[in-house]
Amino acid sequence: MFNSQEIISTIEMVKNEHLDVRAVTLGISLFDCISHDLDVFKNNIRSKIIKNASNLVSMCDAVGEKYGISVVNKRISISPVALVGAPFSASQMVEIALTLNDIAREVNIDFLGGFSALVEKGIANGDRALIEALPEALARTQRICASVNVASTRSGINMDAVLDISRAIKKAAALSAADDGLACAKLCVFANIPQDMPFMAGAYLGVGEADAVINVGVSGPGVVKKAIERGLENSPGLGLGEIAEIIKNTACKVTRVGELIGREVAKNLNIRFGVVDLSLAPTPTVGDSIGEIFQTLGLTSIGVPGSTAALAMLNDAVKKGGAFASSHVGGLSGAFIPVSEDLNIAEAAAGGYLTIEKLEAMTCVCSVGLDMVPVPGDISEETLAGIIVDEMAIGMINNKTTATRIIPVPGKKAGDKVSFGGLLGEAAIMNVPHATNRDTFLTRGGRIPAPIHSLKN
Repeated sequence: MFNSQEIISTIEMVKNEHLDVRAVTLGISLFDCISHDLDVFKNNIRSKIIKNASNLVSMCDAVGEKYGISVVNKRISISPVALVGAPFSASQMVEIALTLNDIAREVNIDFLGGFSALVEKGIANGDRALIEALPEALARTQRICASVNVASTRSGINMDAVLDISRAIKKAAALSAADDGLACAKLCVFANIPQDMPFMAGAYLGVGEADAVINVGVSGPGVVKKAIERGLENSPGLGLGEIAEIIKNTACKVTRVGELIGREVAKNLNIRFGVVDLSLAPTPTVGDSIGEIFQTLGLTSIGVPGSTAALAMLNDAVKKGGAFASSHVGGLSGAFIPVSEDLNIAEAAAGGYLTIEKLEAMTCVCSVGLDMVPVPGDISEETLAGIIVDEMAIGMINNKTTATRIIPVPGKKAGDKVSFGGLLGEAAIMNVPHATNRDTFLTRGGRIPAPIHSLKN
């Protein structure tokens, strides 16, 4: 329960420190919509989604207004389309994506996630059709997000899938060249993907989830930054352990706010409440940045020596605070370090403080991976595959979720600026070392075996 001091400090967070509920995501199972007839399947999913989601946006707005806390994004996640749409071809998968985009527009949500495949151990017919459909599906829709899980600690890394996805990313970039490859911003490649994540572009509803469930994502990098600043103003000599305690306590309060909003939305919609995902997801707004937290901690910029340790401390403290506040913490729950979506991180990359190699090292201790990274448009499929598989290896070996959201920007080279607009932000295109035709490791295919510590039974 809340005491009076917590209520006062939470009000301050809402008024002055960018505290909001970043996303309420309604997960909807589509397994009872399956049909071999495409028209029947499309009609079934339309009926199921509209039945469950028609009041989602208005209810989020009403609950947000009641508590004075904005719900920024209202979203839907669905069962992996590669599974529920397994009978269909690639061209039919594109039709399904267009139908889902129309439904998303009809219920007025921001994004619909779940145009997804789970291929960490092998590629079935539905998976292959979906991966083949990805470039056109993402280029022709505005609200559809996709994810493909190509690796897990239990299964290893499916290198055939990594290569296929690399080709799909290049095609998606080419098809959306007029928008600087924007279609690729709606595609995440995962290791150990969570089944209950409310954040896009990776959200989908796992096969072990309920028929319908509300998951909520709360983000508060500005709140954490202000809390650290207040602590240092009062006690300039604070040690790192004491700063970690401040972060933990702040994360606890933020998690309680998220669960309060999520449970009320779920109750009013008569839908099961799922999890709170306490991920520090930044925006391009000054004061709402993960990168600024590093400077508050005493580093010149994110990316300088000490950054990985600072991120590890931040991520751990956020998880501890969230776990204390709620028994239903899920999703990713930690710190995101997207390049273009965080103004401070984008500036660090443009200024040379943050290289792609240092960014990869930092993903070993954060909650996601190489996120919203713009790269030169002429990057080869082999180089893309190498970047992706390196990130998947980090997730597989460390038994954690990692992901990539890489955007080849057609016609542009390292150092050029690119702007994706809105919450996707802008950044300088990062330099990447190119694979050569001597790097045959990347094109051998097959499956990299699971690590020995996957044998836990």
